[in-house]
Amino acid sequence: MSDHSSWSSPLSERYASAAMLQLWAPPSRYGLWRRLWLALAEAEQSLGADITADAIAQMRAHLDDIDFAAVAAYEKRFRHDVMAHVHAFGDAAPAAKGVIHLGATSAFVTDNADLIMMRRGMELLRARVVALLRTFAHLQPAQPTTVGKRTTLWMQDLVLDLADLDHRIGTLPLRGVKGTTGTQASFLTLFGGDHAKVRDLDRRVTQAMGFAASMPVTGQTYSRKLDAQVLDVLAGIAASAAKFAGDMRMLQAFGEIEEPFEKEQIGSSAMAYKRNPMRSERINSLSRFVLSLAPNANQTHSVQYFERTLDDSANRRLAIPEAFLATDALLILMENIARGLEVHPARIRRRLADELPFMATEELIVRAVKAGGDRQAVHEVIRRHSIAAARAMKDDGSRRTPTTTCLSPPSPTCSIPSGSPGARRSR
Repeated sequence: MSDHSSWSSPLSERYASAAMLQLWAPPSRYGLWRRLWLALAEAEQSLGADITADAIAQMRAHLDDIDFAAVAAYEKRFRHDVMAHVHAFGDAAPAAKGVIHLGATSAFVTDNADLIMMRRGMELLRARVVALLRTFAHLQPAQPTTVGKRTTLWMQDLVLDLADLDHRIGTLPLRGVKGTTGTQASFLTLFGGDHAKVRDLDRRVTQAMGFAASMPVTGQTYSRKLDAQVLDVLAGIAASAAKFAGDMRMLQAFGEIEEPFEKEQIGSSAMAYKRNPMRSERINSLSRFVLSLAPNANQTHSVQYFERTLDDSANRRLAIPEAFLATDALLILMENIARGLEVHPARIRRRLADELPFMATEELIVRAVKAGGDRQAVHEVIRRHSIAAARAMKDDGSRRTPTTTCLSPPSPTCSIPSGSPGARRSR
């Protein structure tokens, strides 16, 4: 809990779920680092490296009891976060102190952990998208057809997002076991030049971390194009959320559909009667933030010269977790609105009554042409009368449309030129 004396991210304080916050929290990230070191040591031991059973047992016994104060002290000395954690883990597992991180480079833990967390984050988002689709589906039977159709359009966007999530979750590779600059030279040395053992090491660690495949080739880091692809999926969800929220704000302005409003909720400090669509407005606000991060990932990938540059590090620490936290918040808000959606059939019927005469003119044009009329001439007549009727409704509040029409036998007021095909009888 914040003591309010320093900056705290609104994503953690107000918007994101406990599960998503826990995923990106230090115990989760650095617990994964230790699990990766354990998986590496176990695989190396099984392939003949001189690593004792006691070392493995001690590592396994201290995966989550991370002494963050000790880590901070080591990092202050070394100015290197990975080595700070290597030394802190070694203190907790002294039998393994000399073999932790054997043959590996920093990206072995940083990159592989990022990929694992991104996949887990997408799985959390997937569960929210599915729950949201179920909520929308339950809305449809009791609502007018037009509301149901609009809901299916929102759902269709989410179904497309769900397909993107499934694709990325199913195909995201682990970085695997590569050393400095992405080569495996250090592991070849460890196993006496045995290429088969090095390939087996990569396979064993990849499977131990729950992935079907690792990247066949990397630089020091995995290609940051993967980050761009993942954030693009999140941006797609954000765009769907923004579309939904924009529709909701307009529908609430029409008085047809409203988002939930709590019993003591205040819409405005000055105008007591106001009922602002604050959840939808928040969705639009957070969506813009997520959408702004997708180009960021591509920009980062574009400047990773040669095997990598370190200018990606600070950027990714911010962009990737916050993209997931904000997308999580969007889906929470959407589900909250969907579960408490208020539909006002009387207002919908009134608006339909105003608009249906105009919408019916499209069918009238088709019927007129089927009866022998000229489509363009009929369109022009209907256009002029429709505009006149709409003006009358706006200026004097009348809900009646003019009775004059050229779709019955021509009247003296009909202005279709004589001899025009549109002057032929149509109905």
